[in-house]
Amino acid sequence: MIANIASSLLEHYRVHARRLPWRAMPGEVPADPYLVWLSEVMLQQTTVATVTPRFARFVERWPSVEALAAARDEEVLGEWAGLGYYARARNLIACARVVAGRGGFPDDEAGLRALPGLGAYTAAAIAAIAFGRRAVVIDTNVERVVARLFGIARPIAEARAEIRLAADRITPDEQPGDFAQAMMDLGATICRAKAPRCGDCPLRPHCAAFASGTPEAFPAPKARRERPHRLGTAWWTERDGCVWLVRRPAKGLLGGMAALPGDEWGDAPSPARAIATVAHGFTHFTLDLAIVARVEPVGEGWWQPIETIAEAGLPTLYRNAVAAVFSRRSDLFAA
Repeated sequence: MIANIASSLLEHYRVHARRLPWRAMPGEVPADPYLVWLSEVMLQQTTVATVTPRFARFVERWPSVEALAAARDEEVLGEWAGLGYYARARNLIACARVVAGRGGFPDDEAGLRALPGLGAYTAAAIAAIAFGRRAVVIDTNVERVVARLFGIARPIAEARAEIRLAADRITPDEQPGDFAQAMMDLGATICRAKAPRCGDCPLRPHCAAFASGTPEAFPAPKARRERPHRLGTAWWTERDGCVWLVRRPAKGLLGGMAALPGDEWGDAPSPARAIATVAHGFTHFTLDLAIVARVEPVGEGWWQPIETIAEAGLPTLYRNAVAAVFSRRSDLFAA
């Protein structure tokens, strides 16, 4: 059974592999480690559809790890704006500089794990996909595929050790990169969290979840926790067709990103005279951000022409804040 799982999946992948700009197709020379690394970092918590055009822009601007290492932090953070999880961008810069300094990427998991920002999954993925090393590559999609294949019903958070052992059992010595990407594709396109397409799955004959008749029940969902809610204020200071922007502290949420100045986010009530308010959800909490007009600029920053505000590299929260201010103006003008 174990050997049949790998061979069946690889044969399916040979025919149905997704064409992605960072991927070498089955039988081709492995992709440039720089492209594999960059794509894996971008794809963390972000969909393929969102990443694909942003990846192309990134590689056009910085076609090698050496070019990325030489870029200014502000340029990279600005290009990353809108992709979210901005610690990834800071780690990307740090990692590029380490790799450029050593003359290239390490070619094994241990060496890759020593690089800034590379966890177990990313190191294993690069080792397998870029360097052909046998590695157990487990992302969220792969966890679900393995849990269903072996009938592991517990929530993933409780079953990760068991899932890893099972994934190790089916990972072949040959074509580990193709196998890793085949598992990812299977989870993304067929063995989906909802409405899995079991009729199209090459592993259906081996799948315990399919045999049970209720494949969606595997693995059990994790208990949902309500996120805490916070309140904050951003200050809108406008002068001569420009708005005052600052850069957030390098460490912490949205670290190093361009932003409207403002206070700490907590539980203080929003100001009564806000010109607009935006709601935003972060991973661990939700936020209502009130935008308040202020005459004098606050903090170290710069005057950004409003006509080029889209080029400032604002993250989604502050892009939405700017849009809310402009929308409010349109409402007032229409009235």
